[in-house]
Amino acid sequence: MNLIKRAGLSLWSRKGKTLIMLGTFLVISAMVLGGVLIRDATAQAGEATKRELGAEVSLGMDFDSLSSGGSPGTAPQISADAVDKIGTSPLVEKYNYKSFNGARLLDGAETTSDKPLTPGMDADFTLAHGVLDSSLLPDFSSGKWELLSGEPITAADTSRNVILIEERLAKKNRLKVGGRITLGENDPKGKRRADFTVKGIYRDPSDEPDPEYQQFPGDRLIVPATALAALNSGGEKEPAQLGGATFRLKDPETFDAFKTEAKKTAGSALDGFKLGINDKAVQQMTGPLRSITSSANAAMWLIGVAGAIVLGLLTALAVKQRRKEFGVLLAMGEKKWKLIAQQAVETVVVATLAIALSAAFAGSLTQKASDALLSSEAAAAQRKIDSWQPPPPGSTGLNEGIDHDDEPTKDADPIDKITVRLDPMALGTVAGVGLGIGLLATAIPAASVLRLNPRTILTKGK
Repeated sequence: MNLIKRAGLSLWSRKGKTLIMLGTFLVISAMVLGGVLIRDATAQAGEATKRELGAEVSLGMDFDSLSSGGSPGTAPQISADAVDKIGTSPLVEKYNYKSFNGARLLDGAETTSDKPLTPGMDADFTLAHGVLDSSLLPDFSSGKWELLSGEPITAADTSRNVILIEERLAKKNRLKVGGRITLGENDPKGKRRADFTVKGIYRDPSDEPDPEYQQFPGDRLIVPATALAALNSGGEKEPAQLGGATFRLKDPETFDAFKTEAKKTAGSALDGFKLGINDKAVQQMTGPLRSITSSANAAMWLIGVAGAIVLGLLTALAVKQRRKEFGVLLAMGEKKWKLIAQQAVETVVVATLAIALSAAFAGSLTQKASDALLSSEAAAAQRKIDSWQPPPPGSTGLNEGIDHDDEPTKDADPIDKITVRLDPMALGTVAGVGLGIGLLATAIPAASVLRLNPRTILTKGK
């Protein structure tokens, strides 16, 4: 009799054992398919989030290289020309300068504070942020700062003396968009000065002094980096010297390629600097995705291993119970490899049926399970975000165990929903895993079939 037909008759005649094997395979298939679907759905959601947010690469001081070979106490600087060359890369969407320097308010203009935070500092002294594009400052892009009137500073303003001021400073000095304010250089004894036109007025909701720069938020000035450099150095024809830069990549996956390209483009200009990717918002949003993916993978492996053991035991038991059947077949001249093949065919038939059944309902069940798991993880992550508190005023937070870098990113809520889609690739993965487990469970007991002796079986029953 054909071994395939014989396998079918065997499955039908042993309905109870067939159903047990089918149930075992069904559990394995459903769990593996669920794990694959969750993995694919979370990966797609993560990639979509990365594309939406992009990735910000920060060019900042390399403290390791400075401590090993640099000049102690000397911060490295990079020219705006070098940053511009890096920024022309096709991998870069936008880029911005990082530059900080002092400035003095002249001709009767006053800061919002009655006295400076730093003892011994003149009351008219404040800090200015030198930028290329003010909209790329983290507090503007996150929505923490709001531009109330006017326009942001852009690359078109590189050679212009324009300025953004906070609304409290604007009210204190009765300034509006289009008004003019005179700034003096950082050195109190210096005589260099320049008139700036107010291009925009913004709002910073914070009332607390900045612990890092020791500055009241209302006194912050935002100006083009080139204009700030010219005010403090007088080198209007020389490129501005910057403390760093930020680059927003079109695709976060190109960071390594961008890093290599930047080093090749800028060369020694990057000495004392390092490039690091800041995907803080992405990590904050995709944290729950990573959590449920790891849980799904752990469950998938656990069920797969346990299922393989159960199937192996069932197959071994079946071989033992069918010794007389196999003895008769061997006595009639049947080949041992055909008996093993029959076992494999039976396993494949049951596995295929189980995979088909799991495909019919695993998608909807996985969607419900993932929604419940993800909702719980996202809620826990959101509670952690909401409970974060900044360090007390006048403190860096280090003594309190608080790191400013741990501050949650605004408007980057953890993802709490994914869309599960059943596609041919997922089914192919499950089919491969399921059939592999089944054949492996069949192969181990098959060794006992090779040791069968028909004469011993028929005469002694063993």
